[in-house]
Amino acid sequence: QVQLVESGGGLVQPGGSLRLSCAASGSISSNNLMAWYRQAPGKQRELVALIWSGGSTNYADSVKGRFTISRDNAKNTVYLQMNSLKPEDTAVYYCKITVYRDYWGQGTQVTVSS
Repeated sequence: QVQLVESGGGLVQPGGSLRLSCAASGSISSNNLMAWYRQAPGKQRELVALIWSGGSTNYADSVKGRFTISRDNAKNTVYLQMNSLKPEDTAVYYCKITVYRDYWGQGTQVTVSS
């Protein structure tokens, strides 16, 4: 079993920055995939960014150049640095780790508003 604990969400003005963290614990193999998703009200959950244990990354077009995903394998933690935030980035952000199956965090609210 794997548990995920997210932190770092909140309210920020347009153009501001936030850093999300997600710490995984439990039975985690060294070869895994960690990712951030988001879900805005009335919309489907969408992939924001992913990172393999070897460091390869992929981003949604809407966040390229503004968001950076990173990870600390020793701590089984994934981060999402979000810069130049826009109102359309407002959503609940979820982290996910894939280790034989998918495990999801509880979600953290990010609100971008003046």
